[in-house]
Amino acid sequence: MSSRVCLADFIDSLGTSPLASLADSEPWELTARSRDIVARLLASVGDEFSLKDGVAVHATATVEPGAVLKGPVIIAAHCFVAAGAYIRDGCWLDEQCTLGPGAEIKSAFLFAGTKLAHFNFVGDSVLGSEVNLEAGAIVANYRNEHPDRAIDVFLGEDRIETGVRKFGALIGDGARIGANAVIAPGAILRPRVVVPRLGLVDQAVTR
Repeated sequence: MSSRVCLADFIDSLGTSPLASLADSEPWELTARSRDIVARLLASVGDEFSLKDGVAVHATATVEPGAVLKGPVIIAAHCFVAAGAYIRDGCWLDEQCTLGPGAEIKSAFLFAGTKLAHFNFVGDSVLGSEVNLEAGAIVANYRNEHPDRAIDVFLGEDRIETGVRKFGALIGDGARIGANAVIAPGAILRPRVVVPRLGLVDQAVTR
């Protein structure tokens, strides 16, 4: 399949971000290589970051006691990470991102101003700027019903074979995900989309 997902169509600030050189990558390529990508970015963080055990935290960011950060991780300026949050397997948080109590992200890239509330899970995903997840919303990254099958992504009427078994979603700028909503693996959500509370987005089952 020749169709490609253009990240810049979903994230306006991509071209001026530290990920600009990866703009031609598919989102599942970014998440599959998240550890290597974030580890490489760690080499270029400035003196305003504290760096220990593969975790870089900007001097203006707040990480509450009880949060768990497993490198490689970058937390940029003015971010807030609450007690009980869990960050692992290669994550990058742009400026002014928020992770609430009990929120977990894995192999994820969050652009500026994105907020996760209480008890969210976001796995193997790319979230644009100013995305908001209400409490309990989940971005699943693994099709439990098809454990041996790679995830397919649908772009319009085109099916794209990702070749990976773990990929959550690409969520465009300004999207709003309601409380206790579930985004099934392989979702592509356009900027400013609104998913209702208790909603299910499973693009595969509609094909």
